Amino acid sequence: MPSKRKAAATPKAAPKPRRSKLAKDNNISAETEREIEEAWAMCAEEDVDGFEDEKMGVIPTSKVKTVLRALDIEPRSQKDMDEYIDILDPESDGYVTYEHFVELAAIQINNKSDETKDEEVEKAFKLFTSGNERPITYHDLKRIAGLLNQDVSDDVLKAMILEANKGEGVGSGVDMEQFREVMSRAGVFT
Repeated sequence: MPSKRKAAATPKAAPKPRRSKLAKDNNISAETEREIEEAWAMCAEEDVDGFEDEKMGVIPTSKVKTVLRALDIEPRSQKDMDEYIDILDPESDGYVTYEHFVELAAIQINNKSDETKDEEVEKAFKLFTSGNERPITYHDLKRIAGLLNQDVSDDVLKAMILEANKGEGVGSGVDMEQFREVMSRAGVFT
């Protein structure tokens, strides 16, 4: 009698990353913490004298601006940068620990000004409209899908517009406020 084979296991969707205690303490998502960790890793040094117990290593204070820039939270002035270094390295050791950096980064990320968010929304909107002052149209979505090599049906593109403009019609397109609302609901611009 032939041996029975077990059916191949169906792949499961990857579980949503869990927030660490550090992420919870600093009111950031697991995704945001992962972004901070990736930026940190670019400049992190291990086995630095006096910091051997730091699991995530440390970064030299000279690299803080680079990591902040990677997170798109670069300080606006040298005065702000000097304040950050004073906060991050109060003993003037020349190094910053991961935990302290996450605290500062979380504050900066959570406090992105409404003006900055508005600029980001406007910039993204203009990518769809090729910089024109008009609503996003069906043809804009079709063009973007093509640029991204995404095969999206006409019905899906039309449904996207109708969802965004609350059924005003495909020909009405999606204006800036409707786009902002969709992006906020999606968690892109919170």
